[in-house]
Amino acid sequence: METIILFAPLVGALICGFGYKWIGETLAMWVATGFLFLAAILSWVVFVTFDASAHDGGFYTVTILRWIESGSLATDWAIRMDALTATMLIVVTTVSALVHLYSFGYMDHDPQWRDGESYKPRFFAYLSFFTFAMLMLVTADNLIQMFFGWEGVGVASYLLIGFYWRKPSASAAAMKAFVVNRVGDFGFALGIFGIFLLTDSVEFAVIFEKMPELADTTVRFLWSDWNAANLIAFLLFIGAMGKSAQLLLHTWLPDAMEGPTPVSALIHAATMVTAGVFLVCRMSPLMEFAPQAMEFVVFLGATTAFFAATVGLVQNDIKRVIAYSTCSQLGYMFVAAGLGVYSVAMFHLLTHAFFKAMLFLGAGSVIHAMHHEQDMRNYGGLRKKIPLTFWAMMIGTLAITGVGIPLLYVGFPVGFAGFVSKDAIIESAYAGTAGGYAFWMLVVAALFTSFYSWRLMFMTFYGTPRGDKHTHEHAHESPLVMTAPLGILAIGAVFAGMVFYGPYFGSQAKVDKFFGTHEGGAHGEHHAATNVIPLIAQAHAAGDKDHAERAPQKAGHGGIYIGDDNTMIHDAHVVPKWVKVSPFIAMLLGFAAAWVGYIKRPEWPKAWAEAAQPLYLFLLNKWYFDELYDAAFVKPAQAIGRFLWKKGDEATIDGGINGLAMGIIPFITRLAGRAQSGYLFHYAFAMVIGIVVLVTYMTIAGGAK
Repeated sequence: METIILFAPLVGALICGFGYKWIGETLAMWVATGFLFLAAILSWVVFVTFDASAHDGGFYTVTILRWIESGSLATDWAIRMDALTATMLIVVTTVSALVHLYSFGYMDHDPQWRDGESYKPRFFAYLSFFTFAMLMLVTADNLIQMFFGWEGVGVASYLLIGFYWRKPSASAAAMKAFVVNRVGDFGFALGIFGIFLLTDSVEFAVIFEKMPELADTTVRFLWSDWNAANLIAFLLFIGAMGKSAQLLLHTWLPDAMEGPTPVSALIHAATMVTAGVFLVCRMSPLMEFAPQAMEFVVFLGATTAFFAATVGLVQNDIKRVIAYSTCSQLGYMFVAAGLGVYSVAMFHLLTHAFFKAMLFLGAGSVIHAMHHEQDMRNYGGLRKKIPLTFWAMMIGTLAITGVGIPLLYVGFPVGFAGFVSKDAIIESAYAGTAGGYAFWMLVVAALFTSFYSWRLMFMTFYGTPRGDKHTHEHAHESPLVMTAPLGILAIGAVFAGMVFYGPYFGSQAKVDKFFGTHEGGAHGEHHAATNVIPLIAQAHAAGDKDHAERAPQKAGHGGIYIGDDNTMIHDAHVVPKWVKVSPFIAMLLGFAAAWVGYIKRPEWPKAWAEAAQPLYLFLLNKWYFDELYDAAFVKPAQAIGRFLWKKGDEATIDGGINGLAMGIIPFITRLAGRAQSGYLFHYAFAMVIGIVVLVTYMTIAGGAK
C-alpha cells in the first residue's frame, strides 16, 4: 500500500506528460487526478490504521531497492513509516488531489493549444511530479533520499511558478525561488556531509543512535571550533529556512504568487513550505542535543511570524496577503519545533493545510469570478455574487484567526482548526520561555493576522463594488469542480483541530501512543513526549555527561523525540488562564480594528496611511528586504558580470587574443597558400632543399660518422 501511495503520482505524471497525444488531453488529466485520489484514499487508510505500538521503535520500513553502495556509504531506497510520515501523507496527497480537481475548472479558460503544445496536460504532469517529489521527501528513510525529494520539489516548484513563462514577472519569480532555495539547500547539503563524516552513515536509525557522541564532539569549521551537534543542527535549519521561507530567505514566497492559483495552494499552503518544519521534526533526536541551535529556531520563528504579519497588514493583492499569512504561520510552527514540542508543530501543520489551502483556492475562485483581477481595491460587494466562495473564505478566516471557546480546555476544546492548534503553540511558547520574546511575538502576530484576514474579507465581499463596473456585473460563482474542493477543505478547517487534538496535544498518554511510545520500545522503557533542551543544556554545563546522554537515549524513533524527564505538554496545559485567553482577545481586537476601518469608517485607512506614511511605506515595501538584497547581492553580481563581459570577453579575448590571432593566422595561411603552387618542379625543389637542410644539420651536430 505504501509503495502505491509513493508511485501513483509519478505514474500519473508520466502518463499525463507523455501519453496525452495518444489518449487525449482530457483523459490524461483525469488519469493523473485519479491516481492522486487513489493515493489520498490509501494515505487516509494508512493514517487511521497506523499503530505505533505494533512496531519496535514505533516505525517500520518498506524497502524498494538497493540505491547507493560506494565505500562505507550504503543506503536503500526505502519508505519509513511512522507517525510523522503518516501525518505528512494525508496532508500532501489530500491537498494535491483536491488541487488537481480544482484545476479542471480554474485552468479551463487557459489557452488549450499554443505553438502546437498542449498546456493543460503539462500543468497536471507538473502537479503530479511535484507530489511524487514531496512524497519522496516525507517517506525518506535516509538523508540522501530526503535530499533527492528536497531537490525534486525545488525543480517542480520552478516549473510551476514559471508556468506562464511568457510573462517576464513569472519567469523572474521562478528564477528567484530557485536561487534563494539553493542558498538554503547548500546549508542542508553541508549538514548531510557533516553527519556522514561524523557518523559514517546517512540512515536515520543509525544516525539517531549516535547522537550522544556528537554532543561531545568538537569540529573545526570556518576558522573556529564548533560543537558538532549545534553546527549540524544549524546547517540543517538553514535548509529549512529556505524551503519554509523564514526571515532572510523568505523573499521568494510572495513573488511565487505569479504562478497559477492552484500552484499557490499546493506549494505554499500545505506541502513544499512545510518541508522545513518536517525536517526539524524528523531530526529531533539531533536537535535535542543542540540547545543553541534550537534557541535560534525559536527566535527566528517568532520574528518571522511577527515580520510577515506586519507586511500582510498593507498588501492589496489578495494572493500576497495569504502568502504572507503562510510565512507567518510557518513561524508559529518553527517556534513549537524549536521548543521541542514537535507534536504541536505537526498539529498546526496539519490544521493549517486545510484552512490555508481553502483560502488560496477561495482566492482563486474570486479571481476567476473577477476575470483575473487580483487587487482587492477593485473588489467589494461580492458576497451575493459568489455565495459559496464567500462562505468557504469565511470558514477559512474563522479558522486562521482563531475563533473558538478559549476557556473550554477541561475536557475537550471547541473551536475552528486554527484556534485549537495555534493556541497550543502560544501556550507552549509561554510554558517554554516563561512568557518571553516568542510568546509576545506570537500574540502580536495573532492580532495582526486577525486584522489583515478580516480586512481581506471586508474589502472583497462587503461594501460597495469598486473597480470595473462591467467586471462586477458579470461576476459569477465558480463551477462545481472548483467549489467541491472548497467544501471538502471546509470540513477540515472546522473539525480538524477538535478531531486531532488528542494525538497531538491531548493527554501525555495519547501523544505517547500516537508517536510510538510504549512499554518495551526502542530502549525497553515507557517514554513521554517532552522537551528536554533545558535538561541537556544543564547537564552538559554541569559536566554531568551520564545524565546528558541518558535523557536522549530515552528517545523512541517513531517520529519525534521522546523522553520522560520533563513534561512540556503538561506545562502548556496548565498555563495561566490569561495566557489561554490572550490569542482570543488579540483576535477580537484585530477584528474590531478591521471592522471599524473597512465597514464603519472606510475613509480611515487612507487617513491612517497618510498620517504614518514612513511606516506605511516601510511595510508596503516589505521592510525593504528586496531592495537590500538587490543592492548587496544582485547589483554587485551584475557589475562583476559586466566587467568580465566588457573587459574580459570583449577587450581582452576579442580585442587582444582574438585580435592577435586574426593577424597572425591569416599571414601564416597566406604563406602556406603560396607554397601550394601546383607545379611539380616546385615540390621537387622543396624536397631537395629539405634534404640539404637535414644533411647540413646532421653534419654540424655530429650525427653523421
